[in-house]
Amino acid sequence: MFLDGEAWRARFLDFEREAWRLETLPQYLMPQEAQELQAFRSGARVDPARVSNQYTDRLRRQVVEGRAQGRVHIVTRPLSEYLRFEFSRYYAPHALAGEEIRILDVTGRRNPLEGVQDFWMFDHSEVVLMHYHPDGRQISREVHEGDVAPFIEYQRIAMEESVPFEEYVKGLDL
Repeated sequence: MFLDGEAWRARFLDFEREAWRLETLPQYLMPQEAQELQAFRSGARVDPARVSNQYTDRLRRQVVEGRAQGRVHIVTRPLSEYLRFEFSRYYAPHALAGEEIRILDVTGRRNPLEGVQDFWMFDHSEVVLMHYHPDGRQISREVHEGDVAPFIEYQRIAMEESVPFEEYVKGLDL
């Protein structure tokens, strides 16, 4: 089953304990980000502590409700322009709002999750596979019909091998 619109948004409203994502690409070409990415290229920066929008508000509510949201992004250095944009425009304010963001840097070492595709996992019971073109344009979101156990293991490995976002970006010029 493919997800879009309300069915997709409901996953983030209805999970009980945890929504978790693995990101594997150096860029995601999302049309709704084009204007912000261009502003970033022109030198515009945001103060992460001042960002308040529907996403950060939802993250803050989830924290109060005892529901966690997190992700691990697999990266290599040098960081792509998109990753520097994503780190400053999204990850920094989202981490302040309560999302547990971690970075798994595989520069100069074996990627322990080589070949694993992007996915979201909800409450360790539902996995949504994220399909992308090689350049980062999204193709679709698909509910995984099989066993979730491998994805729980991918999450364990990603968490074990990664570092907190705040630690990773210390001293980086984003």
